[in-house]
Amino acid sequence: METFPVVLVVVIFFVVIILANAIRILREYERGVVFRLGRLVGSGVRGPGLIILIPIVDKMVKVSLRTVVMDVPPQDVITQDNVSIKVNAVVYFRVIQPQKAVVEVENYLMATSQLSQTTLRSVLGQSELDDLLSQREKINQRLQQIIDAHTEPWGIKVSNVEVKQIDLPQEMQRAMAKQAEAERERRSKVIAAEGEFQASQRLADAAKILADQPSAITLRYLQTLREIATEKNSTTIFPVPIDLLKPFLKPQE
Repeated sequence: METFPVVLVVVIFFVVIILANAIRILREYERGVVFRLGRLVGSGVRGPGLIILIPIVDKMVKVSLRTVVMDVPPQDVITQDNVSIKVNAVVYFRVIQPQKAVVEVENYLMATSQLSQTTLRSVLGQSELDDLLSQREKINQRLQQIIDAHTEPWGIKVSNVEVKQIDLPQEMQRAMAKQAEAERERRSKVIAAEGEFQASQRLADAAKILADQPSAITLRYLQTLREIATEKNSTTIFPVPIDLLKPFLKPQE
């Protein structure tokens, strides 16, 4: 009679252990890939919610369906025009087929990271430095397509790849700064020359108009006199057209 409570406690203990191993609860963003004696059970994917497993017989691998943001470590790259740079990037991907992510690859996180690093070096090594700096969006799209094509058999969808930073050597930065300064100086000279050209055209047009209209010259003289008179000058000397004096020079009859 004294051993009955002990047996009961042992039975309850084993029942609790069995239930703990048999019951799983998966969140909305989680899926479970269930193996029964080493084989997938049906499609192999369970969840979300309450999952019942057969103890010892069933084994479950939990997979998250949320988007993973993975930093690609800085990579040393030699561009097509033989410039040594250091580039890092970020990759956005998520698992869309949990059974493939578990069965087809040992560690899909590590595999995607390594693939991103090699693809980054390969693609950027086939591009020139000017293209990397001016066509960043095109490079990102090409990286996304290549990585996504390789990860598709693993049940992984790569939604976006962004090149974060491109570190240039110091001598290359100085050369680019000099090039940018020379380009700004060239534009300044072109703008100044264009302004001089337009001003000379306007002066030539004005000279033609004044030459065709003698009265316009007279008005121009009067306007000049008015402008000079506004200044604080005690004596003002200016030429007077002879046409203005002709009425006074006519002989009286």
